Amino acid sequence: SINLESVIEVEVTNTFEDSSIARILDLVQNATARKSKTELFIRQFARIYTPIVVFLAIGVTFIPYFFVDDYVFRDWLYRALIFLVISCPCALVISIPLGYFGGLGAASKNGILFKGASFLDAMTKINTLVMDKTGTVTKGVFKIKEIKVIGWGESEFIKYLMAMEEQSSHPIAKAIMEYKENGDDYDAKEVSEIAGKGLKGIINGKIVLVGNKALMIANDITIPNETDSIVESIVLVSIDNTFAGYVVIADELKEDAKETITELHNVGVKNIMMLSGDKNSITQQVAKELNIEHAKGGLLPEDKLNEVETLKKNPENKVAFIGDGINDAPVLAASNVGIAMGGLGSDVAIETADVIIQTDQPSKVVRAIKISRSTRKIVWQNIILAFGIKVIVLILGAGGLATMWEAVFADVGVALLAILNAIRLQRMSWS
Repeated sequence: SINLESVIEVEVTNTFEDSSIARILDLVQNATARKSKTELFIRQFARIYTPIVVFLAIGVTFIPYFFVDDYVFRDWLYRALIFLVISCPCALVISIPLGYFGGLGAASKNGILFKGASFLDAMTKINTLVMDKTGTVTKGVFKIKEIKVIGWGESEFIKYLMAMEEQSSHPIAKAIMEYKENGDDYDAKEVSEIAGKGLKGIINGKIVLVGNKALMIANDITIPNETDSIVESIVLVSIDNTFAGYVVIADELKEDAKETITELHNVGVKNIMMLSGDKNSITQQVAKELNIEHAKGGLLPEDKLNEVETLKKNPENKVAFIGDGINDAPVLAASNVGIAMGGLGSDVAIETADVIIQTDQPSKVVRAIKISRSTRKIVWQNIILAFGIKVIVLILGAGGLATMWEAVFADVGVALLAILNAIRLQRMSWS
């Protein structure tokens, strides 16, 4: 709700710990607790793998006694110890989580907060992106796009309009007031606000109406037909019972919005849809400007949710949703990956989302996908590196061709190589 007129007394019910910034800090600290499937698999694998290799090492020590004529206990014990050192799963258990830590850190460095490593994995599979309009691809700040005056000088028309809008705290009124020119101002008297329609007052002895089409119709003011074809928000003005002109108000696109759509297609997100609570004509116009093929406007939160649920019925669709408002929370929770704008986004959206864009730039979604894929690549490089070298040196060790030096390299050396490989994520650029 918005309080427009009365002075109110506010009782604070939450402490700093419940604020948005405090929750984001907590999410950062706990991001590593949400393990990816790869991490969980490696940990479960290590629990089974470790006792198996211990028993195999014991076997390497004693079983040859029954098959080798010149069996020397010390030689086979040495081989078993080499086998044991080589087969130690440290390189896997350490290097793979570090790969994900590197990804989480790189994302944070770029203004993107993943709430856990599992969402890094999920982001690599996204092929369908659904987005909100206001506050996501647009700035959520109204500005004057066009002024059309009929029968009056523009300067005079503006003075009448400003005198009326000074009496209102509506967001559109504030946008109009930014256009205010220097000079003598008119004084509006007996101003009344007509709910859902606009303002009515008297300036220089003339009745002035400022508002929507319903206000004009209610006062028998004839409106030009051209106003019906305008898709943006429009403020109509009548002076002395005669239509005097109109002002077109539009929300601006974010600077990187159009580039984001192009880049999303380039990284493999082929299906992009815009869902908005704003009127359908405005939504379709914005979608056309951004080259988004599928767009729907005039939707309630449950309508957005139904659209996303419909997309998810196809198992091939891996759906991400990006939004910023309280009404986006249900869709953020229902999508495979929920992405929230962290700067201007609502507390509920930030709490519900899996990924938070801290700078409110939609282009960061593309970067989040690239970082996720780079992290995935690094993790698999570490897995292949660790397994490959260990298998080779294990075979050599079992045949007595590898010494303890090779064994140490296969364990500690490979772990260090994997760690250095993970650190590369901090130096990569995804621009």
